[in-house]
Amino acid sequence: MTLADFSTLLPEILLSVFAMAALIFGVFTGKDRSAPLILWVSAGMLVLVAMWILSAGGGGRTAFAGMFIDDAFARFAKGVTLLAAAAVLLMSEAYMERRGLLRFEYPILVVLAAVGMMVMVSAGDLIALYMGLELQSLALYVVAALRRNSVKSTEAGLKYFVLGALSSGLLLYGASLAYGFAGTTRFAGLIAAAEGGEISLGLLIGLVFILAGLAFKVSAVPFHMWTPDVYEGAPTAVTAFFATAPKMAAMGLIARVLFDAFGSVPGDWGQILALLSLLSMFLGAIAAIGQRDIKRLMAYSSIAHMGYGLMGLAAGTALGVQAMLVYMAIYVTMNVGTFAFILSMERDGKPVTDIASLNLYARAEPGRALAMLVLLFSLAGVPPMLGFFGKFYVLQAAVDAGLAWLAIAGVIASVIGAFYYLRIVYYMYFGEEGPGLDRTAMPAMAWAMLMISAAAMLLGTINLFGVDGLAAEAAAALVN
Repeated sequence: MTLADFSTLLPEILLSVFAMAALIFGVFTGKDRSAPLILWVSAGMLVLVAMWILSAGGGGRTAFAGMFIDDAFARFAKGVTLLAAAAVLLMSEAYMERRGLLRFEYPILVVLAAVGMMVMVSAGDLIALYMGLELQSLALYVVAALRRNSVKSTEAGLKYFVLGALSSGLLLYGASLAYGFAGTTRFAGLIAAAEGGEISLGLLIGLVFILAGLAFKVSAVPFHMWTPDVYEGAPTAVTAFFATAPKMAAMGLIARVLFDAFGSVPGDWGQILALLSLLSMFLGAIAAIGQRDIKRLMAYSSIAHMGYGLMGLAAGTALGVQAMLVYMAIYVTMNVGTFAFILSMERDGKPVTDIASLNLYARAEPGRALAMLVLLFSLAGVPPMLGFFGKFYVLQAAVDAGLAWLAIAGVIASVIGAFYYLRIVYYMYFGEEGPGLDRTAMPAMAWAMLMISAAAMLLGTINLFGVDGLAAEAAAALVN
């Protein structure tokens, strides 16, 4: 353990120390008074650390005898995760304050969850992986049940906790099998145990259990059952967080485990990912059709989108990883804007999530309706929105890897899924007269996030804002 080890881990240490200092500050200054200040400072810290990480070039470094990896792949995933967490914090302030939920613990838990996500994508060892995963998960269990006087919110937190504990058990069982058959928890040792494309049966079963545990975290079918209930029950601001940063981190973690620990046997895990991708795309596309609550609809939408992300990984190539990273960056941006809109949905001063309440919304708020239309078209993959190029990337990676059947299935699922996005657009522009939403001024930060993400879906088609190049560098660092 040297000073160089700690310097490699400095961003995580800095955020952890900040979270502890903010906790002490919040306790001694009182919950109500310090919460907005802590939220803004926390968001500022997340942005600063993200900028620091993204601007730190150079090759890869390892710390603590290979347990922690700092490379271009980790830096990309961390940057997207931290910026998403900061955006959700900023746009949720007004919502949480109006609902009496803006306690100082909320931004601190988000920061601690972000630290866990950073450790996850930099893990070079099964123990480090589990520590990062549990730090993220424990913080998320608490924020899911933040609205303690609500039965739905409490149920969401409990359901998330119980099923999250089950997924952790599967992951630990798989990790113990991997350790038993490889004799090490290091990813470098695991990949050495599977040299020459041969893998022992015990190690293969361990890989399956590890993948099952991680599939819970990205809501991949058939491990998706917690997602709609948790999305619906948690406060909308918390749901926005669930739908963005943790999804990026979990996909990054799956890529890290597969390529760093089992990269010599892509044929074995590629089949599993292809099946998870296929099931997720179709269940997400079909099950969302009958939803009338926009938060539950976005839950099934996220399941389908994770299917497309997994398609990139199933290719087992550098192009596939690059496609997955580009897709996830676009997905996170789309969701930030969409949830900024959902946060503003109110009737008589109370939050509304019924899709029918959007009938003829465009007459009352044409600007917001147009921004939401752009985001919904992008989520559906309609050209020339940025979401179309994200899907095109993963489909191309699948075809190049000989998974043309999966790419064709993805196109079919995308066409089915377009129905429920376009239905919302239909309601906003051509719906029936009925009890609509309040015409209230949208909080400045939520309005800014909505407009920025909608603009990004249009302007990003020019050069993807350079994300493509960063993703290519990140993928090359991982698939070596």
